[in-house]
Amino acid sequence: MSATTFQFPEFYSFPPFFTIQPVLATKEKQLALWRELILNYHTKLKIKTLVVHECPLWKNTIIQRQLQPNEIQVVMDDFVRSGHAEWQDDNRTVARILCRKPEQLATDIYQWAEKNGYINSVCTVYELHSGEDVNGMSFQGADEELLRRALAILEQRGKCTIFKGETSEEDGIKFFP
Repeated sequence: MSATTFQFPEFYSFPPFFTIQPVLATKEKQLALWRELILNYHTKLKIKTLVVHECPLWKNTIIQRQLQPNEIQVVMDDFVRSGHAEWQDDNRTVARILCRKPEQLATDIYQWAEKNGYINSVCTVYELHSGEDVNGMSFQGADEELLRRALAILEQRGKCTIFKGETSEEDGIKFFP
């Protein structure tokens, strides 16, 4: 999918959106809109990585406006601080998009386990990632590292235990009440 298949929100055509606002209350609202836009865009198009200098969101050619590099950095720093992205490199040029935060995924996984009778039962990491029971769930097709971070949160809460299989996909998860 390309940017042309994404339905941009109305505020994307508002020229001041492309200039970081100096008044704190206005700036906070603006950054919230940028977070929403970045997250919706990457979620809808199933893009898991944002390369800062290649991101098409920073420029709206229709209204001939774009964020300046220092403004892009402000937006990205805020986005990472929100927990919906993590820098992949020390130069802060590539960010991994977290459509759902690990804590949110942990909650989603546990609710799925309760709903589908997996409490006091076992499933594999593969089943959580790609099984028939996970169609439409927030963690379906999730990046394995993110899925494992969510499971580690559940394990810390005493809601599951993870045990090794022959391969990482065969690792088992037993859920507890």
